[in-house]
Amino acid sequence: MSDDNFERFKKCAVDVLSVDEAQIVPEATFESLDADSLDLVELVMALEEEFDVNVEEEELEGVNTIQAAFDLVTSKL
Repeated sequence: MSDDNFERFKKCAVDVLSVDEAQIVPEATFESLDADSLDLVELVMALEEEFDVNVEEEELEGVNTIQAAFDLVTSKL
């Protein structure tokens, strides 16, 4: 896991989900962060812009942790 990419990912998550940076850890679930499906869509849009990638809606199926979302985004780099 690239620290630089994770820091960029974390900044997007903090901005979009309005959570404390300390809460953005790989094992955190979106449920534990009080993020609903709309929050996840907004996060993905921010991440697409930040990392210049495209994530299809179907790919979000089963993405329920910070690690899973980070892996999905970085797999496209």
